Amino acid sequence: MRILIASGLAVVLLAGCGGPGQETAPSVPPLVSVSTPPTSATPSATPSQTPSETAEVADTLCVRMDAALVQSTLAAPVANIQSKNPPAEFGIPTYDVCQFALSTSPNGPGLRVGVSVLPATKATLAATQKEYAKQPREPIKPATVGEGGYGNSQFLVFLLGGKLYKLSGPQATLAKYVVLGQEVVRQAAGLPDPERLITRSDCERGSSAAAKVMGAPAMVRRDGQSLVGDLVCGWVNSTSVLSSSVRREPDAEGLMAPIRKLPTSQSVPLGDEGYVDTATGRTTIRVGADKIVDLVPLPARKIDPDLMTQFALAMSPLYTR
Repeated sequence: MRILIASGLAVVLLAGCGGPGQETAPSVPPLVSVSTPPTSATPSATPSQTPSETAEVADTLCVRMDAALVQSTLAAPVANIQSKNPPAEFGIPTYDVCQFALSTSPNGPGLRVGVSVLPATKATLAATQKEYAKQPREPIKPATVGEGGYGNSQFLVFLLGGKLYKLSGPQATLAKYVVLGQEVVRQAAGLPDPERLITRSDCERGSSAAAKVMGAPAMVRRDGQSLVGDLVCGWVNSTSVLSSSVRREPDAEGLMAPIRKLPTSQSVPLGDEGYVDTATGRTTIRVGADKIVDLVPLPARKIDPDLMTQFALAMSPLYTR
């Protein structure tokens, strides 16, 4: 095992998923680049509790992996490990992630390495491939790594030892991502099992409403915060995920315009404006001129808008006060 000292670390996840901060449908594998949110942004709320990390820094796949191999394979100027793990990448499956910065620029690309928080099988792998195929950004091909997988020039997903592993980052080739996947296979043995519950007490205010949206209490919890301090809350089951996060957007009002005009948008009296999409369940709230709160159920589906509204009512004080 190689223990590497991180330096010059300034990258942050997308977010679903991915993610918090700037959430994208986390079930869609590719993530091309990452950027640091504006450092001048004011956090939505001060979390009352610091969560435990999924693993100590020295126990993450990123620290175990050969950084020189990452750098040379992706022809990057650097391959520096992010000192603090990003929030989970919410989706089906949801991944715990670590990340390499591949540039000295704070807005440069990064390589994300994810491990599914719940057990996975070949059926799980096939389901994720089928889901990606519905809206392909780029055709995918089979990949011979681990117990089998698939990918393209921007990502790789594969099965190994009852977990799904995912690498995503800048434009390269599938062959290069397979090289990095093989390094993950070499380093994955003995990786600690993920904690089931990573929680913050502020997020608990939404747990009862989240269970009603999901149809059952969460099996796994993944709470955290973005680099600028905005709270991220996540409830995870094998078939359903619900998360709340914030995007810092200079033109938040402009970005709300198409949401406002959707025939499936139902207004909710939260923030400066808010809407539940009755077709997908996604709830979007604008706070001021530069902040958008996303409350996202996955898979996207028709959900009783009253259930999402109750969840939004429970969570919105964390982001609007």
